[in-house]
This record gives sequence, C-alpha cells and structure tokens, in this order.
Amino acid sequence: MERTEEERICLCALARAYGYVPQKALAAIRAAGSATAAFRADTSGKLGGEAFDSAAMELEQARRSGCRFIGLGEAAYPALLAECADPPLGLYFKGDSPPEAVFSGLPAVAVVGTRNITPYGREWCTRIVQALARAPVRPLVVSGLAIGVDITAHRTALACGLPTVAVLPTGIDAVYPSRHVKDAERIAATPGCALVTDYPPGTPPVRMNFLRRNRIIAGLARATLLVESKVRGGGMMTSRLAASYDRDVFALPGRVDDPFSQGCNLLIRENLAEPVGDPAALAERLGLGAAPRREEPDFTAAVGRYYDREGYPEKERDLLVRLAARIRGRRGISLDELCAATRLPFSTVSRVVSMLEMDGFVSMDLLQHCSAHIKKEL
Repeated sequence: MERTEEERICLCALARAYGYVPQKALAAIRAAGSATAAFRADTSGKLGGEAFDSAAMELEQARRSGCRFIGLGEAAYPALLAECADPPLGLYFKGDSPPEAVFSGLPAVAVVGTRNITPYGREWCTRIVQALARAPVRPLVVSGLAIGVDITAHRTALACGLPTVAVLPTGIDAVYPSRHVKDAERIAATPGCALVTDYPPGTPPVRMNFLRRNRIIAGLARATLLVESKVRGGGMMTSRLAASYDRDVFALPGRVDDPFSQGCNLLIRENLAEPVGDPAALAERLGLGAAPRREEPDFTAAVGRYYDREGYPEKERDLLVRLAARIRGRRGISLDELCAATRLPFSTVSRVVSMLEMDGFVSMDLLQHCSAHIKKEL
C-alpha cells in the first residue's frame, strides 16, 4: 500500500473519530508529523486496526459509487479552505470534473442567505449572479443547496453557465432537502461543478451539521455575499465566519423594517460587510473585471407586447399593463393597495393580477403581496 493511500485512510479515520473537533486531530497531526504517525501514536482508544479497516472500506465504497475522499495536505484539497484555522481533515467529493479543476481554476464566491427568500431577495440574487456570469473572469459560485437563497444561486449559476459547488450538511450519499435531489444530480453531472461534504456516508441532516457546514462554505470562497437574513441565521454565521477568515464580505441592503434584511443591514452597520448596490460594480470589486452593464428591459412594454400577440382586446390589454406598471413600481404591494391606487373594484384587481401571475409576469405570496417577476423580463 502506498504511503499516500495509507495517509488518506488515516485522515479518514481521524475525521470519523474527531470530526466535530478538528482542532484536536490537527494538533495531533502537527505534533506527530503526519496523520499516519498520529494514528499510530494514539492512546485514547478511539483509533486502532478496526478504525483503520473501517475507513479503508469506506473509501473503497466511496470510489465505487463515484465519489472521492480528498485528504488535508493533498494537492487536490482546496487551498483557501486549508488556510482556515479549523479546516476539515478531508472532503468527500462528487463531480464530473476532478477536484483540481474545480477548486484551482476560478475565484470562488459564496452566496448565502435565508430559506424564507422574499421576491426582493430572489430578484437581486438572480441579478447579482447574472452579473458575475457576464464578468470577464467568471467565478465559481458556492452555496449550501438549501431552500431559498442557496438554491436560487445554484440554479441561476447553472442557467448562466457558471460552475457551482454545493456543500452538503449530510453524507455524500444523501441530499437535503430531498426536493433538491434533481438539482444535486445536475450539479454533480455538470463539468466544473461538484457536491462536497466533510461528513462520512450515512450522516443524517441533524441541526449541528448545518452550523458546521457553514465554515466550509465560508472557507472555500474568496468572498461571501449575504443576500437576505434575519439577525440570526445560517447566512449570518457564514458571513461572520468569512470575516473571521479575513475574507471579503458583502451584503444586500434592505428596508429598515424588513426582518429578512435586518441581518444584512447589521453587518453593514458593523463594517463587517460592504453594501451591494450595483451588481456590475460588485463583479469589479471582486477582481473579476468590469461586467458589461445590461440595459433594463421595459417591463410594462413587454407586458403590452405579450398581450398584443395573444390577441387581447385593447381595453383588457390596457388594464393588464396598468396593473403591471403599478406592481412594477412598488414591490410587495397588496391587492387592497392596488385597489386604492387604481380605484378599481377588488374583483377586477384580483382577476387581472391572477392573469398576470398565471402568465409569469407577477408573483404573489401567501399574504397576497405582489411583485413583478424578473424572469419574464429576461
């Protein structure tokens, strides 16, 4: 058995034994000179022949299932992550491209935030990732595959041809949440993209895992962007970790009274994050070069053209355009507010907004607050 393979197996065994406190294993490795030496010198009773054989079997099973274990110190291990004070002893990796191609080629940007993404957050997350895709240097987008901001960032990156890495809170053999299985499969099958985790196969999505997963997201990226977050949350933790790693942190400002922007606004007030106001300027600030600015399409004109093509009577078409313009002019406007602004009866407003929503121009939340749908403008 080659020394490198023995070292990898020992790292895997140490990660299983001390994964939740990597600093302890790292100290042992530094003192002994290698994972193999630390493994042999262990007197705690946690390590031994059985632990070694179990780790060897695990790595063999991972290889057979198309995964790979990358040990700390290997050339394929992400260099930025290795610089952190608490890097994982190893990463389980699944992707179409080799890890060297995924982690060594492009600058990485983490995009994180709340699971309860608002129309404002979805719109600006999409715009920002699209701007990064138009930059001369196209980055790797890192996130956690969660509902909300994470999956919006992953899907937008894939749609724009940007590579993306999803950091899992489970073993590499599982996907959480299960509704994102197809997204995970697409990421793993797309060149330049990958799924990664430091949890061994069979690890369930327990609460502690999500918190520990955040350090990997922050550690992989040169910069972290917080799109939306309450004062407490996983995105806030990731952003603060990134700041502690001396990485750049950016945050999307929001309304003072919006709870889903309070975390972003707080980081900006604390000078831990730079505010994002112009996606193209953000790309340049990240060192990706000046992204060409895209002219904003005329939303109401697009609505009018659509219903002209569909053959709607002029009066009905003008009513659709009128309501669309009101919704575009104020994100999150309610049906009652639309009635007051247009002096139209509730039945008419409800019917017209439902048509706009069905045709993809408007999205409406559970409280019946309406926002123009950015995808229809592209």
